Amino acid sequence: MKRVKKQWRSAKISEKHQVTIPIAEMRIAGLEAGERVIARADGPGRVVLEREEDILESFSGSLTGVFDHAILEQLRDEWD
Repeated sequence: MKRVKKQWRSAKISEKHQVTIPIAEMRIAGLEAGERVIARADGPGRVVLEREEDILESFSGSLTGVFDHAILEQLRDEWD
């Protein structure tokens, strides 16, 4: 008979206020280790974690084609 490890959905808050999120819940939420999250209190006994949006990444490349290439090169030369 194959032994199946029981999956727990609960977690314990450590003395350093750290919580280990069960892997199944992480996968369902689409979160990965190392990602930054925002913790928001959502009433008594409830904390919601949301993926932190990378503002720079969301706007990166959004002005492509707005400036003439020659003007950009001229501005970059001013930095030196």
